[in-house]
Amino acid sequence: MALPINIEELLHGRVIETERLEFKAGWNPEAVLHTMCAFANDINNWGGGYIVIGIEEKRRAWEFTPQGLTVPEMGRIQKELIGLSHKIKPEYFPIVEVANYQGKDIVIIWVPGGPHRPYKAAVTLGKGAEYAYYIRRNDTTKRATVTDERQLMKLAHEVPFDDRVNHRATLKDLNVRRIEEYLYAVKSALHHEMPGLPLKDLCLRMNIAGGADEDLRPKNIGLMLFSDEPQKFFPRTTIDVVKFKDDVGDDFDEKIFSGPVHEQVRAALKYIKDLEIVEHVHKVEGRAEADRFFNYPYAAIEEALVNAV
Repeated sequence: MALPINIEELLHGRVIETERLEFKAGWNPEAVLHTMCAFANDINNWGGGYIVIGIEEKRRAWEFTPQGLTVPEMGRIQKELIGLSHKIKPEYFPIVEVANYQGKDIVIIWVPGGPHRPYKAAVTLGKGAEYAYYIRRNDTTKRATVTDERQLMKLAHEVPFDDRVNHRATLKDLNVRRIEEYLYAVKSALHHEMPGLPLKDLCLRMNIAGGADEDLRPKNIGLMLFSDEPQKFFPRTTIDVVKFKDDVGDDFDEKIFSGPVHEQVRAALKYIKDLEIVEHVHKVEGRAEADRFFNYPYAAIEEALVNAV
């Protein structure tokens, strides 16, 4: 089952925070169970995380040693994952993909933040095991303390805004073409499976819809990214770029960007880069290279805008 993300970029932490990645050289069901529980609890509202089995991580400069898995091992892992899902209360079923990285077969377990948190997991895999809460702290899975448990209880009543089901919308409000363009742009293998995939199944695979099977509805994140007019559901979902020409603020230029959120970000950044960022070149006597200065550092503008959104 292909994931809506490029495997190479995922493994190197280019599209998600490294704290949301857990690498395992081999199959360790108890450790995987606890990490699944921790990602499902999503105490930091990161959006869950990914467990990669078959790759050993070295802590220096994102180096990897792909151990790979045999076909029997991959079959056993997928089968045992079903059993592990029943050792989480309430039950939690992750999304699993078998992929190939540098010629080695690996298993990637995608664990989005769960809709019914907080979750408990069996401390051991033996009979009569006690259950406990697990969370992520930085890039480590740990058993929750009493203070952590209080925080988890508070989160039980707070589903992150982007992950909430929007009952004012239907799946028809999602533009399949925009979803296809997005999957193609991020080089997701899911793009190749789209032609034979019903919209309902596609939305579930991408975690952009939720609710009962007979009344599946888009999540807010799906509408913000893949509806033609997100402002129909979120009136203030725009980016407003204002350039003041005086100290008082009476004279200014304004440009408003609307549409899907990620398209707004790209358009606003291009606008700022093309029209507002100015380069000054200062030639230095006796040196071939000139000193170059910018009125605004583009990298800082990009980081600030994306964080604000």
